[in-house]
Amino acid sequence: MAKDRFTWLEFFARLLIALALVFTTYNPTGYSFYSWVMEELPAFSALKAFTGVVLLIGWTIFIRATSRSLGVFGVILALAFFGSFFWLVTQWGLIPANSVAALTYIGLFIIGAVLGTGMSWSHIRRRLSGQADVDQVEEDL
Repeated sequence: MAKDRFTWLEFFARLLIALALVFTTYNPTGYSFYSWVMEELPAFSALKAFTGVVLLIGWTIFIRATSRSLGVFGVILALAFFGSFFWLVTQWGLIPANSVAALTYIGLFIIGAVLGTGMSWSHIRRRLSGQADVDQVEEDL
């Protein structure tokens, strides 16, 4: 049975894992799975294949959980929320709007934030509304 309390620490842990998944897959520093694979193409090793499969499993888990808990409209709202927030921060001059690297980091952070929120949303909604999400019901016969 799942516990009734969902803490900020659990939310930030999910967010951190989502951000790690996103930034491990691609980032502009050159230290990512994408950069690692592209630097030696067409050569491809078993280690790269295994790492790719592990990342694919992570993406599948996060995308499925996000789509189930938020739905299409919820994902659109989450993207709009985080996107408009960073637009606001950019308009205030806190983040340079003319830096490709900064905008890339913002885009990657938005993707990670949506995935992290999606992983936590069922817990958050249950706390706010008292309603639980049920994907599958098992009946004793």
